[in-house]
Amino acid sequence: MNIKQVYFDNAATTRVREEVIEKMQDALANCYGNPSSTHGFGRSAKTAIETARKTIAKYMNAHPSEIIFTSGGTEADNMILRCSVRDLGVNTIITSKIEHHAVLHTAEELAEDQNVNVQYVKLNAEGNPDLDHLKQLLQEQKGKKLVSLMHVNNEIGNIIDMQAISALCQEYDALFHSDTVQSIGHYHWDVQEIPIDFMTAAAHKFHGPKGVGFAYIRKNSGLKPMIVGGSQERGYRAGTEPFHNIVGLEEAFIMAYDNLEKEKQYVSSLKKHFIQAIKKAFPEASFNGLSGDMDKSTYTLVNVRLPISQEKALMLLFHLDIKGVACSKGSACQSGSDGGSHVLSEILTAEELKNPSLRFSFSIYNTKEEIDYAVNELKEFSRDEKAPAIS
Repeated sequence: MNIKQVYFDNAATTRVREEVIEKMQDALANCYGNPSSTHGFGRSAKTAIETARKTIAKYMNAHPSEIIFTSGGTEADNMILRCSVRDLGVNTIITSKIEHHAVLHTAEELAEDQNVNVQYVKLNAEGNPDLDHLKQLLQEQKGKKLVSLMHVNNEIGNIIDMQAISALCQEYDALFHSDTVQSIGHYHWDVQEIPIDFMTAAAHKFHGPKGVGFAYIRKNSGLKPMIVGGSQERGYRAGTEPFHNIVGLEEAFIMAYDNLEKEKQYVSSLKKHFIQAIKKAFPEASFNGLSGDMDKSTYTLVNVRLPISQEKALMLLFHLDIKGVACSKGSACQSGSDGGSHVLSEILTAEELKNPSLRFSFSIYNTKEEIDYAVNELKEFSRDEKAPAIS
C-alpha cells in the first residue's frame, strides 16, 4: 500500500468542506459591502451575518443575542474570563491543570495582575475532575466564583459530566464556563437542558475556516466588551466582521449537525478500528486518560502510549512525517515546545512519561486503510534497530 499523505491531526484542525469553500468564495466575490453600512451592499452582508447567528442559536436552543462571533476559541476564552473578573466581580476562578492554555494562561495572568484567587480541582487517575473536591472548593471559596472546565479534553478526549458540574455551580451560585472547542460540531447542545453561562467554539474544528468562532454568552450576563470601537456584535466585540468567515462557519455548522449521527457513526468506527489495530500491533500499548474507552471519551481521538524507548522516540514523529503520516505528540498548540504535554504530565507517572505518547484524531475524510498504513509504519519503526538518520 503506497499512501503518500495521511492526516490524523483533526483535533488540531480539520480539512475545510468543499461546500464551505464554495460558500465563502461566493461571499468574497459577491457580498463585499461593510455590514455596518446602511446601503444595500452593507445590508446584504449584515442580513447574512444575522442569519448565521440565528441558525447557530436555533441548533443550540439559544437566543440569537447570545451568540457572539469571535476570531476563535482562544479569544472567546480570554474575553469570558477577563470580562467576568472585570465586569461581574469574579474573585475566584476554579479550573483544572489540564485545561487548554487559553484558559490556564489567562487564569494565571488574572491571578498575577488582578489578584484573582485561582483554585485547581483535583483529577482522578483517568484525568477527570473530582466532583467531591469541586464541591468542597465551591463551599470553601467566598465571593463571586467562576468554574471553567472543558467539556472534551483536546489531548486525551475525556468527556466531563456537564450536567453534574452545572448543578453544583447552580447550588453554590457560581458561574459556569466551558471551553467546548473540541465538542461543538461533534455533539448536540441544548443550553436550556444544561444550564451554562459561557461556551466557546472554533469553526476550524468542524471543517470550517480558521480565524472565526463564537462565544455563547447567556442573556443579561452583565459582560461588557473587551475590544471597543464600533458597535458590532451587539456591542460585545468592535471591528468589521469577517463576513466570508462567518458564512463559512454557518455552512460548516449546518453540515456538521445535519449529518452528525451518520458521520459520528463513521468516525467512531475509525476510532474502534484504530484501537483494535494498535492492540494487535502493540499488545503492551496503553491509552492515556479515557481515550481508549469508546463510551467515556470523544469518538474523534485516541492518545496512545507506545512501548518504545525514550531515546528512539525522539525520531518517531520525524519518521511518521517522512512516511506522510500526520499526527501529534500532544496538542498542536504545544508544537515546538520541549516542555512536553502539560496534560500528560498531570496524569502519568514519571516512568510512564518515558514512553512516547501520540494523539491520533479522526474525521470523515479518513479511512480504515489509512489507519492500517499508519499502524504498520509504527510497527516497522519499532522493529528497526536504529532510528532513521536525518539527512
